Amino acid sequence: MQVHTTPIDLPTEMDVAAAAERIRGHARRTPVETSRTLDARLGAAVFLKCENLQRVGAFKFRGAMNALIKLGASNESRRVLAYSSGNHAQAIALASRIVGLSATIVMPTTAPRAKRRATEEYGASIVTYDPSREKREEVARRLQAEGDAVLIPPFDHPDVIAGQGTAAAELLEDVGPLDLLLVPCGGGGLLSGSALAARSLYPRCRVIGVEPEAGDDATRSFLTGVLQSVENPDTIADGARTSCLGRYTFPLVRALVSEMVTVPDAALVDAMRFVWERMKLVVEPTGVLGLAAALSGKVEVAGRRVGVILSGGNVDLTFALELLSRA
Repeated sequence: MQVHTTPIDLPTEMDVAAAAERIRGHARRTPVETSRTLDARLGAAVFLKCENLQRVGAFKFRGAMNALIKLGASNESRRVLAYSSGNHAQAIALASRIVGLSATIVMPTTAPRAKRRATEEYGASIVTYDPSREKREEVARRLQAEGDAVLIPPFDHPDVIAGQGTAAAELLEDVGPLDLLLVPCGGGGLLSGSALAARSLYPRCRVIGVEPEAGDDATRSFLTGVLQSVENPDTIADGARTSCLGRYTFPLVRALVSEMVTVPDAALVDAMRFVWERMKLVVEPTGVLGLAAALSGKVEVAGRRVGVILSGGNVDLTFALELLSRA
């Protein structure tokens, strides 16, 4: 796959700061949790930014809220369109309700039941598609051509990226300098925004993106400098099943991220078990990607101050219990 031409309007650190002011009073300033057991196990000081406790249960609300507030009165149709496996869907649905817009969400038939149910309860209309036969982007473009809705993609949008970066900015403001910041990576919106925040507040902090092994497109893109893709990766991390980085996120990841690593699904289950049992935090498989990289030894953290973003907690409880019982 060819490398995207770097756009001239990439979001900046100033955009992250502006987003923080824009979403203040809408997004929660989520807590930072620590565990002496975790610190002893890893030989590090670990700070977990709990975006599983964000509104809609994921960091995605930050980017959706920032994008829709900024869109404002310029959206004459008062309609927005998005595609998502779940967390962005819920975020757009709730943000649209707050701002006073009508939302239509394209969701795969394989989306977790809990995420689809919440999206509907927030008031959005859902259009489903079969991911084995269609691409969500194509379905969304077809719907957009039939009307006048404004498309807000889940990660490859400057205002979404800037909004997502506010989670890392809050973490760094609350705990001070970090040696490492471990961030889950699907399409790279959270990772790009986090890297912008780190460069602004503590430039010496090394930002590391973490993907599931089966969905390693961003890691391969990072290492080769050529945009790579993967189709429908078989991983329990449903929030990281994106096919590739985007026009905005690819150059930002390449320029600002220090390292990319991957972890197997088994490591995600182990990390879920730890935070569920020891810290009483409900976190979904995608949400523990960063923690799994530390616990499995994919990233050496001993002797360091380490930030970890727990990106979301929207998991079907029956599915989660099956994962944990099998482990």
